[in-house]
Amino acid sequence: MAEPYSPTARTRVTREPERAVYDRAAAYQVLDEGFICHVGFVVDNQPFVIPTGYGRSGDNLYIHGSAASRMLRNLDQGIAVCVTVTLLDGLVLARSIFNHSMNYRSVVVLGTAVAVEDSAEKLQALRALSEHILPGRWEESRQPNERELKATLVMRLPITEYSAKMRTGPPIDNEEDYSFLTWAGVVPLQMVAGSPINDPKLDPKTPVPSYVPSYSRTVAK
Repeated sequence: MAEPYSPTARTRVTREPERAVYDRAAAYQVLDEGFICHVGFVVDNQPFVIPTGYGRSGDNLYIHGSAASRMLRNLDQGIAVCVTVTLLDGLVLARSIFNHSMNYRSVVVLGTAVAVEDSAEKLQALRALSEHILPGRWEESRQPNERELKATLVMRLPITEYSAKMRTGPPIDNEEDYSFLTWAGVVPLQMVAGSPINDPKLDPKTPVPSYVPSYSRTVAK
């Protein structure tokens, strides 16, 4: 069941508001299917937007990296952050160049990230990050050791102020353009995994795990 969400003044969609989706389940579906987020922040009046991997656990987003990361060290100072995730579902070809578009799903999360200090939560967050990228891999890999955990900074961003925006369907042309003789429609796009490539140093007797050849970023709807 969809959980309604009341947008704030900062997250209410004003441009093409009919594309806004105000429920948590829809936003989480985008976050769970996405692979890369872009983290926006400002330091000394200089804006930065950094792409990175992420994971979601409950109502929190987690991002991680080296403890020496400039982005994470700045976020740890309590500055405002904007995290975006976008999924491109198709190219929308209209009859006029002006009305060409894209089908997409996107989420913007605003807030302040905090460093995860509790060791149990830190490990749980790293597991969420791993399982977000490739479900099943965490249990079949060596777990982080103490040295690796100390060298890794994990930030938690509560998903409390956010917005989702989506476009679906065919092109929308001006009425007078429907008689213009050119192809119009949608070119669907999706991320598709190729065949696995063995590490040259892999023991040839090691089988490929079942979750590798069946890998997909699509989340069941």
